[in-house]
Amino acid sequence: MRSVAYQVNLTTRFRGITSRTGLLLQGPAGWGEWSPFPEYERPEIDAWWAAAVESATLPWPTPVRDSVPVNSIVPAVSAEVAGRYATAGGCRTAKVKVAERGQTLADDVARVEAVRDALGPSGRVRVDANGAWSVSEALTAIRQLARFELEYVEQPCAGVDELAELRVALARAGLDVAIAADESIRRSGDPERVARLQAADVAVLKVQPLGGVRRCLQLAERLGLPVVVSSALESSVGIAAGVALAAALPELPYACGLNTLALLQQDVTSDPLVVSEGRLAVRRVAPDGEAWQAPPQTDLWWRQRRATVEAAGGEVAG
Repeated sequence: MRSVAYQVNLTTRFRGITSRTGLLLQGPAGWGEWSPFPEYERPEIDAWWAAAVESATLPWPTPVRDSVPVNSIVPAVSAEVAGRYATAGGCRTAKVKVAERGQTLADDVARVEAVRDALGPSGRVRVDANGAWSVSEALTAIRQLARFELEYVEQPCAGVDELAELRVALARAGLDVAIAADESIRRSGDPERVARLQAADVAVLKVQPLGGVRRCLQLAERLGLPVVVSSALESSVGIAAGVALAAALPELPYACGLNTLALLQQDVTSDPLVVSEGRLAVRRVAPDGEAWQAPPQTDLWWRQRRATVEAAGGEVAG
């Protein structure tokens, strides 16, 4: 399959990086994206490869809706600007990053309060700690944040056992706040353990890390939890696969975390998946232009990385 590497800068630092890079694949069904983060290695990146191959070679599963609702993304910015991020694209749900290194709980509270004010009482607010808190720290933080009527707290603690312990602690404290699992599903090696231990109320599914749209649909059925479809900070090509998953789910009770293009300074296409009235249309995307193409050394790095996966047998779509 033909491939081309991309590299684009972010509008603000996000999960510790300032640029995003990946490999775009062209196959008989269209384009796929392979963009595991640089620090990820085999065998973890094999599932990402399977998702890209699926996107490029197979048609999407039949959709049951032609657009999907999405949330806005509020990075770990100051409270003064958080509100502008919250309402971007006409979204009525916002995901707020908290527990950022170098910041305090007071910073988190101020940011979430600003987002709640911007969305009003009818808007939905969720927060994401990326596993940064201990159980006691999470309990303390959620006590302070619960007054903003959180939809859920995403990955407050790193481990599945900690999530299960936190859910019990929240119940004993009389705090009715749902817990969503992200990293505990896509990086644990045993995503169904979250359901077995009753460690979460919501499952966050990301197409690339979990091996493709079809595998995510199968996992969602096995987990038996409400699903939020989210992105791995991809270009429109990768986001399109997430939209395809969300469109094919029998039920979609939550807005999707697929509105991450706002974090990129540019896209790989002149026809990006732009949010309109808080929703994304279900369609494929093809890259065009050259401004986003990675420099030769980065392109070579991705081709060499691809070679390691293919030499090891890789994973195939299915």
